Amino acid sequence: MALDPQLLEILACPEDKGPLLYFEDESSLYNPRLKRRYAIRDDIPIMLIDEAETVDDDEHQRLTTKAQTEGIVPTFEQG
Repeated sequence: MALDPQLLEILACPEDKGPLLYFEDESSLYNPRLKRRYAIRDDIPIMLIDEAETVDDDEHQRLTTKAQTEGIVPTFEQG
């Protein structure tokens, strides 16, 4: 099940407070600025810094390319 669009509009990285990329098919939210991925378990985003996964350069490239290719946009516009 996809996350509620209203929830996505307010989700931000707990560390830098910036927008995230939502990968529904991978059950994750990704912060490309910090190369940090947050898991979604049972439709609940796990937004704890200690629980986040830091990805390597190859995975970062894969995720950013996937976002561009599939039209995945940030959860909100950073002003």
